[in-house]
Amino acid sequence: MTKFIVVTGGVLSGLGKGIAAASIGHLLTRYLKVIPIKCDGYLNTDPGTMNPIEHGEVFVLDDGGEVDMDFGHYERFLNVTCKFSWNLTMGKVFKSILEKERRGDFLGRTVQFIPHVTDEIKSMIRRILESEKADIGLIEIGGTVGDLENEFFIEAVRQISLDMGQENFFFVHLTYVPMLSNTKEQKSKPTQQSVKLLNERGIRPDVVITRSKAKLNKKIREKIALFCNIPPDAVIDGHDVETVYEVPILYDEQGLTKLIHKKLHIYSPPELSGLKTLVKKIKRPKQRVKIAICGKYTRLQDSYASIIEALIHSGAHLDVKPEIIWLETTNIETGETSVEEALRGIDGIIVPGGFGTRGIEGKIEVIKYAREHNIPFLGICYGMQLAVIEFARNICGLEGANTTEVESDGVEVKHPVIFILPDKAKEKNYGGTLRRGGYDVSIKQGTILHKIYGERDTIRERFRHRYEVNPQYVPIIEKHGLVFSGYSKTEGIMQAMELPSHRYFIGTQFHPELISKLEKPAPLFYHLVKNALERKQSQT
Repeated sequence: MTKFIVVTGGVLSGLGKGIAAASIGHLLTRYLKVIPIKCDGYLNTDPGTMNPIEHGEVFVLDDGGEVDMDFGHYERFLNVTCKFSWNLTMGKVFKSILEKERRGDFLGRTVQFIPHVTDEIKSMIRRILESEKADIGLIEIGGTVGDLENEFFIEAVRQISLDMGQENFFFVHLTYVPMLSNTKEQKSKPTQQSVKLLNERGIRPDVVITRSKAKLNKKIREKIALFCNIPPDAVIDGHDVETVYEVPILYDEQGLTKLIHKKLHIYSPPELSGLKTLVKKIKRPKQRVKIAICGKYTRLQDSYASIIEALIHSGAHLDVKPEIIWLETTNIETGETSVEEALRGIDGIIVPGGFGTRGIEGKIEVIKYAREHNIPFLGICYGMQLAVIEFARNICGLEGANTTEVESDGVEVKHPVIFILPDKAKEKNYGGTLRRGGYDVSIKQGTILHKIYGERDTIRERFRHRYEVNPQYVPIIEKHGLVFSGYSKTEGIMQAMELPSHRYFIGTQFHPELISKLEKPAPLFYHLVKNALERKQSQT
């Protein structure tokens, strides 16, 4: 029988339920198949059209699904390839209910939130776990207890626990323990009230994980245990740590794995020695390099969560700490900051993906500077397109080269070296219309890309884009020295480019950060950090 671990949150949002859930799942993956399910209360069917500043990174799955950044944690910690169906949004649930009502599936009966909405949620969860033959269903309920948006998800898991038996359910509640600045005293009252709200909904947590800046003191631990009606060893201290990859180790050292084994009658002890070695290198690196991330969403670093993680993964294997410098390219575009000043002391540059026209001329200046000063450069998606534009303008002599994306702002594009994918040109609705998901990339032999990927002729990477390199301009661009080293055999899309004369100058239409893991870093990020380190050492 499938066992269930349900993770809820209280007091406030942004405590890291996704990391907590992924860390718990990591402790059980040695012998068990753990399938994560994320329940989100928003009415969007996916976060694909939501502003990254508001919502954080849109994580793209291999099947083309657009989900939130917690799925990145799941894939990195659980070593699974997640599916779009594993993300249950209230928008998806309501859409399914309304479609059934229109078809007459309810035979004219009044359709209600309970039982019809909760039954739909229960049915979706069961279908996922049965089809995947899961040993553990790891369910994260977004938001905080008390939010109107997640009430039906909480009620649904309560009902499933009655159907399946309490002995098959392990409830984890993540809460916040604040510390008053004037008294330096940790306070348990918010946790007590949050657990009380959960109890009122018919759920008693087996474990309470507390989030705080400092370690939980014994007095507060005992107080939380007493008033939340759980043993003291079921209060798990989730204080701030230097890296999220330390969280599974922290939980296991406090006995969380044994508590789960005992309640669910399972046995899957974690193997953490390799993780501990890499964590040690993350925390105590021998060397440092400065990597500039040049974009327009730098105000919220969660917009680039997977890029940050890919750099951490690469640094751990090179015993290097990639120190990230956030560079808002609109400041360069407006002249508030010169590109020379902005990039002083930088060892490597990333221009990530994005949409729209704001800040792109600033990005192009950054790319030009990287090319001319031999600074290791990685352009991702829009970053690759802008690198092609920069090369077309300044090396190929194509004055006015640009992307047709700027035409919506009234800009005339004399040389459309980047244009919209032909099959997307007539699309009016933005939601779900991007070319997205996993695709095969054919690699030209003898290129830098071919060497980086171990001389493999084909790789599989994930995409999320609506524009591409205009094939009419490929011959003239390659004639001047830029090589399109990755391409699609079936669609003819240029999927990677490189500059052989440069130390490390690579652009990809795909997002290599989306499949990077701590144990196996994305090769393009690994080599970016490696070349940044070598450049720094050569200058020294």
